[in-house]
Amino acid sequence: MQIEVLLPLIAYLLLVFGLSVYAYTRRQQGNFLTEYFLGNRSMGGFVLAMTLTATYISASSFIGGPGAAYKFGLGWVLLAMIQLPAVWLSLGVLGKKFAILARRYNAVTLNDMLFARYQSRLLVWLASLSLLVAFLGAMTVQFIGGARLLETAAGIPYDTGLLIFGISIALYTAFGGFRASVLNDAMQGLVMLLGTILLLFAVIHAAGGLHTAIDKLQQIDPKLVSVHGGDDVLSLPFMASFWILVCFGVIGLPHTAVRCISYKDSKAVHRGIVLGTIVVAVLMLGMHLAGALGRAVLPDLKIPDQVIPTLMITVLPPYAAGIFLAAPMAAIMSTINAQLLQSSATIVKDLYLGIKPDQLANERKLKRFSSWATFVLGLLVLLAAWRPPEMIIWLNLLAFGGLEAVFLWPLVLGLYWERANATGALSSMIVGAVCYTLLASIDLHIAGLHPIVPSLSLSLLAFYIGNKFGSPARETAMKPS
Repeated sequence: MQIEVLLPLIAYLLLVFGLSVYAYTRRQQGNFLTEYFLGNRSMGGFVLAMTLTATYISASSFIGGPGAAYKFGLGWVLLAMIQLPAVWLSLGVLGKKFAILARRYNAVTLNDMLFARYQSRLLVWLASLSLLVAFLGAMTVQFIGGARLLETAAGIPYDTGLLIFGISIALYTAFGGFRASVLNDAMQGLVMLLGTILLLFAVIHAAGGLHTAIDKLQQIDPKLVSVHGGDDVLSLPFMASFWILVCFGVIGLPHTAVRCISYKDSKAVHRGIVLGTIVVAVLMLGMHLAGALGRAVLPDLKIPDQVIPTLMITVLPPYAAGIFLAAPMAAIMSTINAQLLQSSATIVKDLYLGIKPDQLANERKLKRFSSWATFVLGLLVLLAAWRPPEMIIWLNLLAFGGLEAVFLWPLVLGLYWERANATGALSSMIVGAVCYTLLASIDLHIAGLHPIVPSLSLSLLAFYIGNKFGSPARETAMKPS
């Protein structure tokens, strides 16, 4: 173990737990469900930008994405910048309208919004099960990324690192709730920015300058500096699919959508869009460029996902490496705590209280149940991450696509199409989920397109056809005032 690397990380984790304790003291005030799962809708612009960015940017962006850039070259850096408008799209499309409806319906979860809009308990159950299955896969990716970081950068065995990492996150999320999540996200966003800039400059310096690094990449493989990337992986259909999967489709991700119902006012939204877009630009460009140029420093890595933690201990002094280690850890932790809270909110609010609505007034039991649900889910994901695949980016994109195929059209059309009804939404969810699962499982790419493209196209068609046969939604659920 490398103590010099571990000490800054231990200090960082203590700070995380300190913020969780502070959030717990604030949690004692007001309605428990609204406070624990939404922080009493009190986020300002800076915190909104940081929590949305930190939730969206995950192990895939700090481990898997740079690993792909290491393998495929500068073309993947260009591809990664497709994600630049993600915050603007999320807050711009959902944003104000979503928040107005959430306050009207006193919605705590995304499924509260869907039930208020479509008045279908079957739809809520289907949405809940889809969310839980996809989040288990998505969180598994994050746990794998965290354990690999500790293994490569600090010399901690994978299984031991996984235990430390998983139990820590499960505890602080269960303890502090949403307020702890967003406070830590704000701090973690700043840590990610600092770490990204520090590592990129260190990699360029270690490679002998930007021009020298590009020359070395060209000597290794000329395709590493082409727009099509190594193995010509970056075809036009692939890039179009990637834009839909990691940019436009982000509107349908439940853990980003829920941030749109927890901010304070319109000023927070406007500031969040500007700051969030800037932060995404710096992080995406910095991390993926570091991964691509890292091949000029470390040309012979067997596992691409190890490029960032290996670069850390190669190009940075030990204490600086420890400080940077907190950056990808921050990205991973912020995504996991958002998904853990969404999952436990689904279990407690959508499933448990859907069956036993009389328990809504029993706050003592709800507090205990919510915390335990969060902690147990964290442990289940820890077990799922025990035997990881070689490149986690593909598993992460699989979970992303599943959530988008289920939630995108019911969310967007529910907001902007007054005639949208439950039959259309259910048809869209079922067709999207089945189509995506089948295409992804047999790895079928129609016309070179990622399965998310035909899945979203067919689910949109299913929404329109199903809508013709269903009853109109209640008028009160149609028009936000």
